[in-house]
Amino acid sequence: MKLIHTSDWHLGRSFHGVGLLGAQAQYVDHLVETVRSEGVDAVLVSGDVYDRALPAPDAVRLLSEAATRLIDAGAQVILSSGNHDSAIRLGFASDLLSRAGLHIRSDARSIGQPVLVDDTAIYPIPYLEPAASSVTDALGVTERSHTAVLAAAMDRVRTDAAGRGPRTVAMAHCFASGGATSDSERDITTGGVAMVPASTFDGVAYGALGHLHGPQQVSESVRYSGSPVAMSFSEAGHTKGSVLFTLDVDGSAHTEQVAAPVHRELAVLRGDLDDILGGREHAGAEASWVQITLTDPVRPIGALGRLRQRFPHLLQLRFEPSGRVQSVRSYASRVDRREPLEVCCDFVTDVRHGAAADEAERDLLQSALEAGRRRQDRSEDAGRTRRRGAA
Repeated sequence: MKLIHTSDWHLGRSFHGVGLLGAQAQYVDHLVETVRSEGVDAVLVSGDVYDRALPAPDAVRLLSEAATRLIDAGAQVILSSGNHDSAIRLGFASDLLSRAGLHIRSDARSIGQPVLVDDTAIYPIPYLEPAASSVTDALGVTERSHTAVLAAAMDRVRTDAAGRGPRTVAMAHCFASGGATSDSERDITTGGVAMVPASTFDGVAYGALGHLHGPQQVSESVRYSGSPVAMSFSEAGHTKGSVLFTLDVDGSAHTEQVAAPVHRELAVLRGDLDDILGGREHAGAEASWVQITLTDPVRPIGALGRLRQRFPHLLQLRFEPSGRVQSVRSYASRVDRREPLEVCCDFVTDVRHGAAADEAERDLLQSALEAGRRRQDRSEDAGRTRRRGAA
């Protein structure tokens, strides 16, 4: 029995303003080809299928195409809802769709009812919000915490699994102890302490978790597949993909991480502006999505435009001055007690990146300042005349 564990597709997500639907479609192509080449029996998607509760039409269309192609390739598809998904919307027509091989579980009342793929029992557990009475009532739980609701859910799973063979799989969307986070996961602490013990999923051959975006193993039989596409620069070191696992007749699982295609590499650069612009070691980042942190003592003028000439896919520019930071006075303090003409000439020099005003330009600025003063004087005289008349 061959299965693929994946999660956190986040269809419709953007990355610093750049849409990821193309990268996600590329992953779907790869997944379909893997199902065909490996003879996969079922694809498990452990939550956060969409990036938001009301997905865009293009995201819905991509999920529809993905499910159809995976089923046509010979696999059953099992989806469980995540904290980003709308459980009701994702679960629409789930009973009807299951007849075609697409099994969607988003209702807590379905917990403990497996999807059977030959002699393998797969138990999808939708994301359980412990603050929701629909969750605690369905599970008979009084304590509103992630640990309590998931423990009750797994009790139901183990009760049903006890009467079946050793090939059992639990799918869940949660933060299990021992897992490492990244910057792109939404906090799920609302409703109680978010972290649950990895031992919660004891009693099944394989625990297929979603929510954390880095691929990782949190216990002997419990894994996160990670997201198939990077969604933050904190994931620059991740190898994205899916977990291909085989369940033997005795329930032992053999796993293999299958790398997904990389739509565009991520690069994280740090240093002063001149070093980053001139450093040959950064040549590999020129085609990447780039985050740059400048460490110049004073923010360089025009840094974004200059950096984009070398790194056209620069998405995030940060400033963290290092060393002895030069004092940067306020504008008001810098112009205090200075002649207006000198202030204007300094402005011209600044916007022209160091090119000072010539004599003709200084004369023009002086004429403009004098005209402005005369206009102001006339306005003040007219105001005084009106006030005397009113008195």
